[in-house]
Amino acid sequence: MSDPSALHSELHERLRTWQPDFVGTLTFVCAGGQILLIRKKRGHGAGKVNAPGGKLDPGETPLAGAIRETKEEVGVEALHPSLMAELKFVDQANAQWLGYAFVAQDYRGAPTETAEARPFWAPLDQIPYHQMWEDDRIWLPKILAGQRIKAAFLFRAGKLLCHLLEDAQ
Repeated sequence: MSDPSALHSELHERLRTWQPDFVGTLTFVCAGGQILLIRKKRGHGAGKVNAPGGKLDPGETPLAGAIRETKEEVGVEALHPSLMAELKFVDQANAQWLGYAFVAQDYRGAPTETAEARPFWAPLDQIPYHQMWEDDRIWLPKILAGQRIKAAFLFRAGKLLCHLLEDAQ
């Protein structure tokens, strides 16, 4: 087992010069006590449960990317999504990701399966964290409760080693 203080020191040190390889979004649509999730069918995170999302196009804002990706992946237009989290995924050996997580309380359209994702609704009190990325259980409840956050996560071979989390107001 690695020393937690050494891992936090490593994360702090890596963040000093950290640059993402990819920038992406996630959009959590919540309505009627439920959350729209997807089972990712291909690409980064295939097989995991997550929210609709993906990489930004060149010159695209995170908000525009969040709306576009949600529409492309599940056929739903997220209405007035709010930016709730900036997430830095610092990996010791693999690609570095900067993620922006949005929450929308309203939407247009009906969730539809695509080549990317199989959408499903889950009760907010039954989110299947055991099928999601390990870090989701740390930050997702906070943003669903209305807290804006900034966080960084240190990974090795897909395993979460440590994290930093702060309010972002």
